[in-house]
Amino acid sequence: MTNRIHDSLQDDHSESMTDEKWQAIIDNDATYNDQFFYAVKTTGIFCRPSCKSRAPKKENVRIFQNTEQALQANFRPCKRCKPTGERLPDSEWVALITEYIDKNYMEKLTLGTLADTSHGSPYHMHRTFKKVKGITPIEYIQQIRINRAEKYLLHSDRTIADIAMSVGMPNTPYFITLFKKKTGHTPKEHRKLANTVHKLEEM
Repeated sequence: MTNRIHDSLQDDHSESMTDEKWQAIIDNDATYNDQFFYAVKTTGIFCRPSCKSRAPKKENVRIFQNTEQALQANFRPCKRCKPTGERLPDSEWVALITEYIDKNYMEKLTLGTLADTSHGSPYHMHRTFKKVKGITPIEYIQQIRINRAEKYLLHSDRTIADIAMSVGMPNTPYFITLFKKKTGHTPKEHRKLANTVHKLEEM
């Protein structure tokens, strides 16, 4: 679900943010639990005001009067505070996490970061992700980064260091080591091989 869709739906369902509501979110104030719910458009998750998850950026928050409105706007309930009283299916939760990784692979991502954004514990998130996807969150991040790097190597003349930085891996030697581990070639070898194949195809 894109931010644009969430933005387009907010006018139909969400209420205005007030200083009082924002303070309740920051303070995890349980006395406001029956008064409103808040959603974070960057994660696609909505919570009770009392949720102990890391405070979101104010500009990314949407306010809803009830859970039905949040669900209609295509937000999903937080696994930590369970605003609907029901548990979000593991497959849907992992889909939200993978979507976040796909959009933010170029940033510094750790289990802690992913746990915060997905409103779960690092251990539970790691275990659930592997159960659903067959690989760990870190392995998935590496996979996305290497796939993107392969495209840069094939379709651009950017340096190896620049490509490494662009895919969220500022440590170039580590990037080269991981790339070779995943593909069997160094980035330089991969680019040369790809160019050779391309020239042969044009003959």
